[in-house]
Amino acid sequence: MKTAKNLRQLHRFLAPIMLLPIVLTVLTGSLYQLVDMAGRDDAFEWLLALHKGNFGFIDLQVIYPFLNSLGLLVLVGSGIALWLQPKRKLQKRIND
Repeated sequence: MKTAKNLRQLHRFLAPIMLLPIVLTVLTGSLYQLVDMAGRDDAFEWLLALHKGNFGFIDLQVIYPFLNSLGLLVLVGSGIALWLQPKRKLQKRIND
């Protein structure tokens, strides 16, 4: 029971933190792909820089992909673990 609580706390803590980097990565990657297909990628190098983690005054290109993937893996793992746990409240309601 304590493990489920810890997993839930980890998931609730990490989800809002990871929302912005994941959405930013998905949007910039998709937009850059569209621009590249249109042959205008030279004018949108800044989009690729954002996608890689270069935010101008903060350059995280070396660790940004690893932080992004680690956070996403933890969220997926904790989400699946929580999803697979028995639903005690639901089972209790059915038995009543």
